[in-house]
Amino acid sequence: MSRRTLLASTLALAACGSGEAAVVPIERPVPSLKSIAPFPIGAACMTGQLSDRVWFNLVSEHFSQLTADWEMKMEYILQRDGSFRFDAPDRIAAFARDQNLRLFGHTLIWYAQSHPWFEALTGDRARFAAEYDRYIATVAGRWRGQVVGWDVVNEAVSEDGRGLRDCVWSQGLGGIDAYILRAFEQAKLAAPEAVLFLNDYNLENNPVKGATYLHLVERLLKAGAPITGLGTQSHLDIDIPAGQITVFMRELAQFGLPIHVSELDASLRDDGRLPDLRPRRQRIERQTARVAELAEAFMALPRAQQFAFTTWGVRDIDSWLRRGDKDDGQDSPLLFDAEGRANPMFHAVASSFSP
Repeated sequence: MSRRTLLASTLALAACGSGEAAVVPIERPVPSLKSIAPFPIGAACMTGQLSDRVWFNLVSEHFSQLTADWEMKMEYILQRDGSFRFDAPDRIAAFARDQNLRLFGHTLIWYAQSHPWFEALTGDRARFAAEYDRYIATVAGRWRGQVVGWDVVNEAVSEDGRGLRDCVWSQGLGGIDAYILRAFEQAKLAAPEAVLFLNDYNLENNPVKGATYLHLVERLLKAGAPITGLGTQSHLDIDIPAGQITVFMRELAQFGLPIHVSELDASLRDDGRLPDLRPRRQRIERQTARVAELAEAFMALPRAQQFAFTTWGVRDIDSWLRRGDKDDGQDSPLLFDAEGRANPMFHAVASSFSP
């Protein structure tokens, strides 16, 4: 059966009867993703999931790499007095080691976590820089030799894509390029074996933002930044035009660096401005088409540039899109449902990876 035929049959089973009927899980044997993909398959995790039997079985069967969802971020690790806590990230690191899974580090410097410890130091550049260096050295160095790559700087491009973010890091170190360059230089010292990524989101969804990201990479590389990997989060908008993902992936590949699809999910929900009145089946068709395009564009990369293909969670109930008061329990943004059954999105990925 061809990839397209398989995908079509999956969609036919996925939404039967009424257009708003719930997805009918595909009750048939599914291939192990890690066995058919010629590159690592990753998933984000939290320590609370490590003892969940359904989650554990899915990870064991399909995944070969883990990313800490939140518990390796500064917000968790750095305390208000400048001390560190490593209980949760150490548990994830130990789990990955025990299960023979690659471990990916996320993230060292992120504009969204302007920690009070650093906010208090913005008027003292020398002390700010020393603490910045200490944080990166301590965290990136803790799992040296185990963490295969780090998101060194996360989400440096502004929301609309027309510039870069001014944040506590740029304010404390005297400029946007200054904080990014310094982060990569310090990460290289602390974890010289790791692939060092500049990671961002909406790069496929927003061509303006994608172009700004590409120009930033070019400028930083010319300035000598030891960027050795490029991360595209791939929180996909299911309504972007067909072909847009493929175009961006080709542009990203021009640098010759390893590429990480680092946080894949694809929400079926509307953007919050207008209700989405389309039948659920139609939204699933859009979702699977965009996810299949991403997977096929990643497959088309040279093997040396296929660092890993990571989903931001394993089951729908693990997703950040299913947290909070507005969740109605109906979104299906990941590969598996709450019971661990394959969603249509899984088959879009699997069919794209199959020989």
